[in-house]
Amino acid sequence: MSGQYEVGSIVEGKVTGIKPFGAFVALDEQKQGLVHISHIAHGFVKDINDILSVGDEVKVKILSVDEGTGKISLSIRETQPKPEQPERPARSERPRRPNAPKKQEQASGQGFNTLEEKLKTWLKESNEIQADLNKRVKK
Repeated sequence: MSGQYEVGSIVEGKVTGIKPFGAFVALDEQKQGLVHISHIAHGFVKDINDILSVGDEVKVKILSVDEGTGKISLSIRETQPKPEQPERPARSERPRRPNAPKKQEQASGQGFNTLEEKLKTWLKESNEIQADLNKRVKK
């Protein structure tokens, strides 16, 4: 392999080490780079060891090369096809509560009492109680 690597090129490498933050991949005898945990695979990766092992041969895409330090950033994820997103089912109408009155019942006033009707009932009951109390006081 050549000693010079171009950003965007895809090369073969060998996993030489695994840390919690990523995997080190040897590109040749002198050069190695890091595949950050976020570039291991599509989707969430909790433990790199579940996906990679030391000695695995992998395809990597070169993301960046720091000329000053010689550090090379790699991605395994970008060499793999993106998984298809499952199609979301269409939103259906919200399910009705089991005891909720139907819209027709609400519109016609059937099925529930309005506040005005309840107020009339409460006033009538209150007046009856007051009249009964007044009768008791007069005796």
